Amino acid sequence: MQAFTFHNPTRIHFGEGQIARISGEIPAGSRVLLTFGGGSIHANGVYQQIRDALADCTVIEFGGIESNPEFETLLRAVELGRAEQVDWVLAAGGGSVIDGSKFIAAGIALDPAIDPWLIVGNRTPLQRALPLGVVLTLPATGSESNNAAVVTRRATQDKLSFKNALVFPCFAVLDPAVTRSLPKRQVANGIVDAFVHTTEQYLTVPNAAAIQDRLAEGILATLIENGPKTLNDPANPDARANLVWSANQALFGLVGAGQVTDWATHAIGHELTALYGIDHARTLALVLPSLLRHRLDDKTAKLAQYGRRVWSLTGSDRAVAMSAINATAAFFEHLEVPTRLSAYKLDADEVASAVREQLIRHQRLQLGEGGTLTPDDCARILTAAA
Repeated sequence: MQAFTFHNPTRIHFGEGQIARISGEIPAGSRVLLTFGGGSIHANGVYQQIRDALADCTVIEFGGIESNPEFETLLRAVELGRAEQVDWVLAAGGGSVIDGSKFIAAGIALDPAIDPWLIVGNRTPLQRALPLGVVLTLPATGSESNNAAVVTRRATQDKLSFKNALVFPCFAVLDPAVTRSLPKRQVANGIVDAFVHTTEQYLTVPNAAAIQDRLAEGILATLIENGPKTLNDPANPDARANLVWSANQALFGLVGAGQVTDWATHAIGHELTALYGIDHARTLALVLPSLLRHRLDDKTAKLAQYGRRVWSLTGSDRAVAMSAINATAAFFEHLEVPTRLSAYKLDADEVASAVREQLIRHQRLQLGEGGTLTPDDCARILTAAA
């Protein structure tokens, strides 16, 4: 196992009724920018619970943050936050709202003379950010307790990330009960997102990180067991609670601690979303099985371990590795998340060429845990996903 430092300052309040805990996290008298997406928090009861908890604060609302939060929208929130002199940001939503709110918290505190787009890609140092809290309504990204965010700039077809310790949420409320009203598509997307977050840190090379491996395998097995249960029985409280916690732990930081990680599936997937508007999780389902087949020789050892421990497969290492890839693709398809570009009526050769050009433009020239995946390799991966 490699040397590592683990740091996660987010306090997590897990369970039904925990939104009330916000009153003990955000000081009375604070000016709070409440950020959210399309307004589902009004229908599922989250909004009123938040307003009750913030009865002693001034609340300024900013809604309309998109799936794949857009830079132009977030700039309006930054301007509002500055004008209203807010001192807290509270995100109520899923990964997109939370990611966007990380940018907002950093943007409000940024020197106005600096172009806020430089936050994305870590191209300007951050001196401070407003404190950020989260009420999670969609389990998927784990963004509620990590320091990473992804922002889209539609005008230039860019979808890029940034990381900074200053945007770790100070606290996160995870109440599984508020996720019961989610559409099946969003639940399925969340399952796939959490699954691929885990495999990107786990399906690399043997690294003698026994605890991290077992944690990854436990998350994957829990998603396989509880994901379909949650889809088929939305009122099942235990399945839903385990799904919410799995998604959080997938990108909490422990799975990848001391590990060699990959993230090529995400890099390719981000370009697919930027170019074609495909849901983030669905791009991951398109890419991962094809990428694993392309890199079978490099990943056989971990794929075989994964196949035996998670899918209970038997046989030679190579046979188990191949069967594990097939089982993964079948699981995604069982969730009604396609693994082939044909499901989106897209020409694989055209997609491959377009993504290759985007990767070159964004200087993503050496992807994967060993830095061996070139844009040409990524194009071949997409062609094979026809």
